[in-house]
Amino acid sequence: MRFMLMLKGDPPPGAMPPPDLVQAMHEYDVELEKAGVLLAAEGLYDSSQGARVIYAKGSRTVVDGPFTEAKELIAGFYLIDVKSPEEAIEWARRCPVDRAIPPGADWEAVVEVRRVAEPTEIPTINAEQAAQAEKFRLGR
Repeated sequence: MRFMLMLKGDPPPGAMPPPDLVQAMHEYDVELEKAGVLLAAEGLYDSSQGARVIYAKGSRTVVDGPFTEAKELIAGFYLIDVKSPEEAIEWARRCPVDRAIPPGADWEAVVEVRRVAEPTEIPTINAEQAAQAEKFRLGR
């Protein structure tokens, strides 16, 4: 089963993660890789370098970042392949996101765990669509 671990938050514009956080995340990456469960991992720049395309009432609107609700934003993600939801949650519990919180700050660190919907599990998908989705998943 594939799961996405979404690291929630939005650093201040232009801020880079502190070296101890980078080291802790690197060690976590290595742990995931050694366990054979890591499929992908990426960090994202802050929302000041992003945009949203909003579809509402028949039109599209582009809103440039930064965005105000940092706890709703994704700062990075891991894509893992594990045997159960419980294993995915255990990996999320090990993620050192707490190192991103400055001492004394009133912030929270959140790792959201979501199962990836496999094409074969979607009853409305046809064989051609499933094959195309599998090609994308395998990077071909």
